[in-house]
Amino acid sequence: MYTEITYPSADKKTTVHAYIWRPNGAIRGVVQIIHGMAEYALRYAPFAEYLTARGFVVCAEDHLGHGKSVLSAKELGYFDGGNAVKTVLADIRALTLAVRGETGGLPYFIMGHSMGSFFCREYIAQYGKEFAGAIIMGTGVQPAIVTGFGKLVAALTALFCGWKHRSRLIDRIAFGPYNKKCEGLTPYDWLSADKTNVDNYIADDLCGATFTCGGFYTLFSIIAQSCREATIKSTPKDLPVYLVAGSDDPVGAYSKGVVKLYDKYNKAGLSDVQMTIYNGARHEILNDFCAPQVMEDISAFLTEHI
Repeated sequence: MYTEITYPSADKKTTVHAYIWRPNGAIRGVVQIIHGMAEYALRYAPFAEYLTARGFVVCAEDHLGHGKSVLSAKELGYFDGGNAVKTVLADIRALTLAVRGETGGLPYFIMGHSMGSFFCREYIAQYGKEFAGAIIMGTGVQPAIVTGFGKLVAALTALFCGWKHRSRLIDRIAFGPYNKKCEGLTPYDWLSADKTNVDNYIADDLCGATFTCGGFYTLFSIIAQSCREATIKSTPKDLPVYLVAGSDDPVGAYSKGVVKLYDKYNKAGLSDVQMTIYNGARHEILNDFCAPQVMEDISAFLTEHI
């Protein structure tokens, strides 16, 4: 079971909803999860319960435009196009400080998936010295020209249609190619080779919302920031980093982008960078056939670095 908490967002108008899972016995450490786009924190409940059974406190918040941190379905996928990256990072930070205040000096780990992986990479560049380790899941590397073009298209569209406009064109440009190597039975087959997970995602009213122009502008912005050499180099050299991804995940260019990030972190001088690629798995490795092994491997990484 979890405890739900709320706190004011850094945008000064939204109430952020967050969740904390606590073990029944002794606490070994803390894991904070940063969820991906068009999903929400409670989708990680099975993983959180797996970790609490092993002595970890787990916490996660619903970002702006996601989960319960919206007033209505119309706000799903919406970020203010201006300062949303700073706002989301500040909301993640607020949860870190709150849970750290409760758990004291216990080892604190941070984990981000998909869009959350890019926020996680920026977050550890700023605050990495505070953490015992970072798990970066379902990530990739994009050239500045690609993210720059994405931001330009989103901004120009917003200029005429507003930041809350949902552009099917931008959505097709961003995600249309992702299903090319899949069955193509649904627009979301690239998420998981497990059809049950894909069906559950489609059936969930809080998943799959088309991002607004503001949402896409923010997404391209945080990808761009996290891929900058300055961000990579700002990551503490002694921070253990664990990259995990599916071999068939298009976000990571079918593992090529993950390997590229692994090389970048090593080139930047990080002393403990590990990587596991799960053969045949797609984007949501915690909801694919490899999930039990993923959980076991992450648990081993946490235990190794306590």
